[in-house]
Amino acid sequence: MMKLNLSLFFIAVLLLSACKKEPVKKEMEVFIPSNFPAPVYDLGINPFTAKKFELGRKLFYDRILSQNNTISCGSCHQQFAAFVHAGHIVSHGIHDRLGKRNAPPVMNMLWSKDFFWDGGVHNLDLVPPNPIHNPVEMDEDLGNVLEKLRNSSVYPALFKDAYNTDEINSTRFLQAMSQFMVSLVSANSRYDKFVRREGGTLTTTELSGKSLFEQKCASCHASDLFTDRGFHNNGSQNIITDSGRYAITLNPEDIGKFKTPTLRNIEKTAPYMHGGKFQTLEEVLNHYANGISNSATLDAQLKQNGSVGIALSDDEKAKIISFLKTLTDDDFLHNRNFSEQ
Repeated sequence: MMKLNLSLFFIAVLLLSACKKEPVKKEMEVFIPSNFPAPVYDLGINPFTAKKFELGRKLFYDRILSQNNTISCGSCHQQFAAFVHAGHIVSHGIHDRLGKRNAPPVMNMLWSKDFFWDGGVHNLDLVPPNPIHNPVEMDEDLGNVLEKLRNSSVYPALFKDAYNTDEINSTRFLQAMSQFMVSLVSANSRYDKFVRREGGTLTTTELSGKSLFEQKCASCHASDLFTDRGFHNNGSQNIITDSGRYAITLNPEDIGKFKTPTLRNIEKTAPYMHGGKFQTLEEVLNHYANGISNSATLDAQLKQNGSVGIALSDDEKAKIISFLKTLTDDDFLHNRNFSEQ
């Protein structure tokens, strides 16, 4: 692990001792996984502390953020499923209303530069207002949320502990939420222990899958984040009904493009794709092998040498899936520091 000189509370502890009951320290040095790139989120602007983290965690799981106090962030981002809405093609929000896209996982946000499937938000601190204002998610107004927090019996004291003032404003609210979200670091899978030489091992089949993955998948699912953080049309829509990135940029070249999702904990995050189209990893690889729909904006990696798709035998698919399962991080999925307290 390489040392990063930033004032942050216990991300290292969260990664390395998920269930330990350690005394809370006011500050700790941060250790970024050595197989990860440099963070994107500016922790210098929002210095990490134990009290802010605790406040952010409580807000993440509090239904007070929704119009009728029934939906929290944690309702659609469940820890045991790597913070996706387990088993839901699209998320169910307030009054059981359906969204139009599959809930993306909330993890490794410290390394994200764009958020949501269409990349419509470019700052983690500005992510929460989107579900709060969305009529099919929380159907609330940020101003109303702040007023509810001010009038609550617990939040003024929590904000005072975190910020040395009981004044609750949007900046403090949003930065507290970010404190919790940036702490959700998944980097302790069997794969990570293998590449960091921390005692992890991969079987012959998994190593073969790793090699195949690097040949056939890593152009988009790049680095140990397993995403290039870019936007691609992967041919999953037979007819493009969701324009994706185009709605943000209005660039015709972006029609049908969506952000490349991380493959970390992919074993736990079904269903897959922006519309929750596929229920299994086998279905996903079958799509790339022979199910891609061609269109003007289909990613160039998927139409080479006059053919569409990625050549994959059944044996190669099985080996790639074996490798993908080594990305499951049980420490992250069961870390009590990330759960609703």
